[in-house]
Amino acid sequence: MQLKFSFIIPVYNRPDEIDELLESLSKQTYTGPFEVVIVEDGSSVPADQVVEKYGQLDISYYFKENSGPGDSRNYGMRKAKGNYFIILDSDCILPPQYLKAADKALQKKYVDCYGGPDTAHESFTVIQKAINYAMTSFLTTGGIRGGKKAVDKFQPRSFNMGLSKKAFEATGGFGRVHPGEDPDLTIRVWNQGFETMLIPEAYVFHKRRISWKKFHIQVKKFGMVRPILNLWHPETVKLTYWFPTLFVFGFLGALILATFSIFLPLALYALYYIVLFLDAFRINKNITVALLSLVAVTIQFVGYGLGFLRSTFALKVLGKEPETAFPKLFFKI
Repeated sequence: MQLKFSFIIPVYNRPDEIDELLESLSKQTYTGPFEVVIVEDGSSVPADQVVEKYGQLDISYYFKENSGPGDSRNYGMRKAKGNYFIILDSDCILPPQYLKAADKALQKKYVDCYGGPDTAHESFTVIQKAINYAMTSFLTTGGIRGGKKAVDKFQPRSFNMGLSKKAFEATGGFGRVHPGEDPDLTIRVWNQGFETMLIPEAYVFHKRRISWKKFHIQVKKFGMVRPILNLWHPETVKLTYWFPTLFVFGFLGALILATFSIFLPLALYALYYIVLFLDAFRINKNITVALLSLVAVTIQFVGYGLGFLRSTFALKVLGKEPETAFPKLFFKI
């Protein structure tokens, strides 16, 4: 099958990130043609001058009013000339073999939607590496979205996601919710009869947030949006989505029991953190990153868990509509 790839990249006030991403795109070993579509989502610090540096790429640059990343991706896909879209976040860097690996996998087994992993680049800060560990490890919430043993039910994420033009037109693309627009789209892709797949070799270096505060806000929103997705797509509800909430309240219970000289629950939490530390050190070969990974995982569980509980209470107990309860999670188009 002849695939014509179009990279779709929304950007909001991050010209430096686009510079790094475009540089990595200019170094792809894939020998076929591909295009790059940059969609400036109402930025006050535009990236047009950065884009001009990469005239060797088949690149298009569009500026539009701010309407969120989901709508900006849809805008880019409508403008694109290709028949297969590769959607990236602006804070990603691609290894040289990325597109070649994606094309090879799709030629071997074609699917209309794929996702690739993310990892930390050696140049990332220790905090970025720690956050990357928390977001990708099977020992944390990173294991929830599926993996190699559930290839046909892997949920791609929009920082590294392939989508055929056919699937885009059938689903209408991304919705207005953010975050959570990517699992929502994946579920609608499944409902339309399309398959998804994990392509392990098509990985990206993903910078993510660069401060603990921004990371906490991000994971809290992830937790808040999950009950909304459960409401929209009840067939996808899993008990595992409660784990971060149970983790937080279990820890509080363990502290209370410790005051009564019952230390076993607290010891189990200590054992879990020891396992996390050893695993993070095994992966990153850095004691500082391993220690900071414990901080990142704690922020992840607390932010996600309490956000999930708050959203569940608002939707299930109070009976509120998602957009009424959490208007900041929805972009107006």
